Amino acid sequence: MTLGLNLDRVAHCYQSELQLFAERHPRSAGFYRENLKHWLYGAPLHWMQQWPGLYPILVADAQGATLTDCDGNRYVDFALGDTGAMFGHGQPAVAEAIAHQARHGSTLMLPTADSLWVGQELVRRFGLPFWQVTTSATDANRFVLRLCRMITGREKVLVFNCNYHGSVDESQVEFDADGQMIPREGVHANGLRHDATTRLVEFNDLPALEAALAHGDVAAVLTEPFMTNVGMVPPAAGFHDGLRELTQRFDVPLIIDETHTISCGPAGYSGEHGLQPDFFVLGKCIAGGIPTAVWGASQAMAERIWQVLPHFQPGQAINHFGFGGTLAGNALQMAAMRATFSEVMSAANYAHMIALAERLRAGVQALIAKHRLPWHVTRIGARVEYLFMDHAPRNGGEAHHARHGLIEAYLHLYLLNRGVLLTPFHNMALLCPAATTDDVDLHNRLLDECLGTVTQGETP
Repeated sequence: MTLGLNLDRVAHCYQSELQLFAERHPRSAGFYRENLKHWLYGAPLHWMQQWPGLYPILVADAQGATLTDCDGNRYVDFALGDTGAMFGHGQPAVAEAIAHQARHGSTLMLPTADSLWVGQELVRRFGLPFWQVTTSATDANRFVLRLCRMITGREKVLVFNCNYHGSVDESQVEFDADGQMIPREGVHANGLRHDATTRLVEFNDLPALEAALAHGDVAAVLTEPFMTNVGMVPPAAGFHDGLRELTQRFDVPLIIDETHTISCGPAGYSGEHGLQPDFFVLGKCIAGGIPTAVWGASQAMAERIWQVLPHFQPGQAINHFGFGGTLAGNALQMAAMRATFSEVMSAANYAHMIALAERLRAGVQALIAKHRLPWHVTRIGARVEYLFMDHAPRNGGEAHHARHGLIEAYLHLYLLNRGVLLTPFHNMALLCPAATTDDVDLHNRLLDECLGTVTQGETP
């Protein structure tokens, strides 16, 4: 027995699910064979092949919390584009705003009236006074890190082990078994000397954080307020107070990346818990699927930025400062953000999403007890995840060792074959405003059946 399950039985059942997948998705198989002729990994993005099953299902339509594939199979979608569609597919208000603006110009290299409204809303909602727009949270993090190096004169970025910050090069590291920092599994160094760019610490370890900052070479601390990418890791009591005190003591800008933790509420985890970062990054879900992210800066940070990068004056040489992007801040982004913030990211929608997430969490917790599994389940706002250890992990390294590829693949594929999608990279369910109690109860019923086939005492 491993993690409460007979792995031989899991492997046997997984093979049966692969066969069932092939039977139920013949048209997707044909499309995948054709896509292999044109796309490097058979899909426009290599991540798309990491769903459970023999190949990606090809989507025909997505509305609200429901997705339909080209074989006519319907799914309750708890993946929601890995957070990019956190408020549901085809939101009418957002779709109409995008369509209207597209008829009047998508990208202009000039602001529109929507930019005034969005700027005011970002300040009101998240507290920081100055903002910029990018096309992804990865870019937002890259740009903020460059600015932090400019204003501090330091080179290194401190991140926490098993973090999530998109594909920022400095964050693609992990600890090996000996506690040494190495490139993350499957990530090539690509000529980047991580020992010159990065300091790595375990989440919740304030003494290690203090020791790392004491070197005096850290330009910024980049962190999620609640780790989400390796199995959810909650902050320990006092961690955020200690993090803020230490970064201020050593004069290190603190960047909070809420790309995933925006599931907590209309102002994210920081708003719910009164955090006061120097920089705030948010992406994925804020523009109805139009590639968009924002970063905000405090008054003090803005003034330091202006010292090294003053406002442009007519007659000066044009300088983009090494970051930005031609499509950043375009009119389509602004229209989509205005509709999302004004019509979708509301307190009422969050209340609905969070109530359903709690129903799902309680159901999974009951199933863990029923099947006597040494697992736990965690909820953060509208996001729920179950992990194969009997308590919430204290840091990323601990969470990493509680993962099991075969068990995850089997759970995901069993659910997919019966009409429920989880985020493919881990056991995470996200609730959108269009989700219902029936959707949640379907997930819990199917998970019960799935676990019943592989718990101790069953035979193939």
